[in-house]
Amino acid sequence: MSGRGMELWTGRFCCVLLSLFAGLACGVEITASDQEPIVKASGQSVKLDCQFSLGPKDSGALDIEWSLLSSDNQKEDKVVILYSGDRSYEDYYAPMTGRVHFNSADPKNGDASINLTGLKSSDSGTYQCKVKKAPGIRGKKMQLIVMVKPSKPRCYAEGPMQEGKDIVLRCKSTEGTNPLQYSWEKTSDSKLLPSSAVMDPVGGTINVRNASASSSGTYRCTAVNRVGAEDCVLYLNVTPPPNTAGIIAGAIIAVLLILLIIAFILFCCCRARHRKKYEKEICNEIREDVPPPKSRVSTARSFTVGSQRSSLGSMSPSNLHEYALKPQYDKIPSSEDFERPPSHTPLPPPTAARMAGPNLSRMGGIPVMIPAQNREGSIV
Repeated sequence: MSGRGMELWTGRFCCVLLSLFAGLACGVEITASDQEPIVKASGQSVKLDCQFSLGPKDSGALDIEWSLLSSDNQKEDKVVILYSGDRSYEDYYAPMTGRVHFNSADPKNGDASINLTGLKSSDSGTYQCKVKKAPGIRGKKMQLIVMVKPSKPRCYAEGPMQEGKDIVLRCKSTEGTNPLQYSWEKTSDSKLLPSSAVMDPVGGTINVRNASASSSGTYRCTAVNRVGAEDCVLYLNVTPPPNTAGIIAGAIIAVLLILLIIAFILFCCCRARHRKKYEKEICNEIREDVPPPKSRVSTARSFTVGSQRSSLGSMSPSNLHEYALKPQYDKIPSSEDFERPPSHTPLPPPTAARMAGPNLSRMGGIPVMIPAQNREGSIV
């Protein structure tokens, strides 16, 4: 027998003894039966039952008090709702303001039960109903557990979706009061989990080892606790392993193509750079041109004129007549004579008789040396 049952039985036994031996009537009695811990989901409502009966000798004022007992003995219990002097005080406890009410409009008729609405996880605890009417006083305790139902879980798979690989299916709810339990089932094909599957109901995982094509299909995971359940769906597609040799060959070809493109770009850049450098050197190069023919003509002309002047200056008056008769001294060579090729140089007239040096000396003339010329007209 529980402690609460022993206390109730002892109180009734004492009341019976008093009625038998002393002729006294029993006082207040809580007639509501004992209850197991009440489990509710957050957001729901609950009724905490507390019916009572009064004795003929209970003549004092009726007081009803509901308290939330503290789990720490060093802390004070919190009064939730109060009935005293034929009046209800429902806003006595701030966290439950507007959420706690007496079940009966007139609790003195024997119904001290209360209703809690919009339950929160913070409402969990041990509640005590205490009924006092002098000289009698009775109380009753009950436990309330407010749990958060699981949120909709998220289903996903980890690992390569290929045959022969290990795949882990995961299911997780972000909200929900423990203990949470997870379960997996296959909803397609044979509706049987793979034979190699290992399930963890607490962690929400299922490990499919050495997956095969038959492992493909639709799976459903359900998260559940004492106040609710939610599920999610996952589609698993296991494919054959890829062609590794083909992938490697394709990768090699791609790398070679990239290297070829890079080499071509470098070749074009080097060639353009070399061409630019060559053109720059050509532009900066200084060439030495051949002196123009006019400069040579002027030199030859000055030399000839100077020679003729010196010859004329050395001649006597008797030689001037002979010098005038000579045709080769009549004309000073022009620029056309020097610029004309050697093969086209005109020969002296055949009528002009050439005199040797000794003959010229007998006649009283002075021999004059004429400088030799090459084919281009330059003086040697």
